[in-house]
Amino acid sequence: MKNKEYKSRIDKNLNIAGKLSLAFIEHPLTFIFGIFILALGYISLEFMPREENPQIKVSGGAVIVALRGANPSEIQKVIIEPLEQKIKEIKGVEHIYSYAKDSVGIVQVQYYIGQNKEMSNLKLYDQVMRNMDLMPSGAMPPIIKTMDIDTDIPILTVAFYSKKLNGKDLISQTNLYKEVNKISKKINKINNVSLVDLKGEKKEQYNILIDANKLSAYNLSLNQIMKQIKALSYQTPNIKGNTKSGELIVFGIKQAINSKKDIDNIIISYNNNIAVYLKDIGKVRRYYDIQNKKEAIFYKKDKNGNFEESNQITLMISKLKSSNSVVISKKVLSFLNNIKDDLSKKNISFSITRNDGYVANDAVNSLVQNLLISIIIIAILLMLTLGIKEAMIVCVAVPMILSLTLFTGFLLGETINRITLFALLVSLGMLVDAAIIVIENIHRHKKLAKEDDIRVLTINASNEIGNATNIATIAIIMTFIPMFFVGGMMGQFMNPLPIFVPIALFMSLFVAYAFTPYLMKKIL
Repeated sequence: MKNKEYKSRIDKNLNIAGKLSLAFIEHPLTFIFGIFILALGYISLEFMPREENPQIKVSGGAVIVALRGANPSEIQKVIIEPLEQKIKEIKGVEHIYSYAKDSVGIVQVQYYIGQNKEMSNLKLYDQVMRNMDLMPSGAMPPIIKTMDIDTDIPILTVAFYSKKLNGKDLISQTNLYKEVNKISKKINKINNVSLVDLKGEKKEQYNILIDANKLSAYNLSLNQIMKQIKALSYQTPNIKGNTKSGELIVFGIKQAINSKKDIDNIIISYNNNIAVYLKDIGKVRRYYDIQNKKEAIFYKKDKNGNFEESNQITLMISKLKSSNSVVISKKVLSFLNNIKDDLSKKNISFSITRNDGYVANDAVNSLVQNLLISIIIIAILLMLTLGIKEAMIVCVAVPMILSLTLFTGFLLGETINRITLFALLVSLGMLVDAAIIVIENIHRHKKLAKEDDIRVLTINASNEIGNATNIATIAIIMTFIPMFFVGGMMGQFMNPLPIFVPIALFMSLFVAYAFTPYLMKKIL
């Protein structure tokens, strides 16, 4: 009877604000639902993938076609021009870059930023394969290589370098590369690691240092030396044959070059019927690939404050799309810490030079701290203007709004990154508007003593400002909608902003209408 009695004094024409207030103010599950929302926010904060920057959709690829014996001008005419003409027909292509070399033509395709990567790759492959009849006779099947920016940008880089004794490396560059290469293969097996790449590596090889004076003395040329070395470097296949008795005999020839001694004893020529060996005109050294001019240098301060320079090998680790960079970084670092003692015994040290997982995690933790500070500031301001109880209600409403916003973003497949956090910070000042307006109107109705029953008072007060608050919030949301249509790199980078701000504002209305009257009834 009491329920029917108080409902009879509620305004008959209820808008969305009044209906939500009426539905939640007396419902026995409202409190449990509120706890459930806060739990969803915590779960979303923990399990939502974290990364430093939002992933930008960049599509592109390259088509490589080989034609043996063709010069660049022929390649341009019979391969590149037909390919360019057909690739231009693909919708979404922004630029086409191509170049011709001896026996090969390469056409690179760049799509407009924001194009679906998988669909763009499929369209490129389909267009090339459907027009293979335009290729000249003798052309090799095309190689279609697609661009993948998600795996090209590393989230973690590790510098491996040799320990030093009296300024000298305790491990050679080639052995350092071998050890780091083993580590890279193990890291590549970690879940959600997409690509592991090495920079600054030095691979082992035999270097032949020819003495120009001796070369001239024996009347030899470098071309003769190259031919003799190549002649012995080929691997001869096994020869199989059947005997009359049906037995299978396999003839095998051992590789001619297996060691430094084998190279030293290669006969280059004969001088007055005397063999001229390679060791007579040069030296063979087992070292790294000296023709590799790429180097990575690591600088470290010593005890005296001076910089110590070391050749390093950089291990770069990339992640799969939409995976959590924080989790991947922790797994990789845990693996490296487990093998740290073994590496030290091998005179190998390492240092983390980039860690996007740490940056992303630190940014999220900083956001949570800033949000708590902001809530405290808002609470203090409301205590001075409305009262302590009203301030407590807003302090509960803000975490609920953020929890619903994060959970919705989680369902949409979004990640927590610097733009997501920026969107939440931008909307923070607007999130409390609806709740404060509802509280202030309830507070005003209470002072005017229009109604003794707090339930009727809160529902009527919420209903009174509902339409105006809805229009004001929608007007703010509309200002962010045009950002959906911003193209190019900037549009993709700022994409989380027009997603999270409207969601946060919609959730602020829901919490203000559904939970603020309930909390006002309980506290007041």
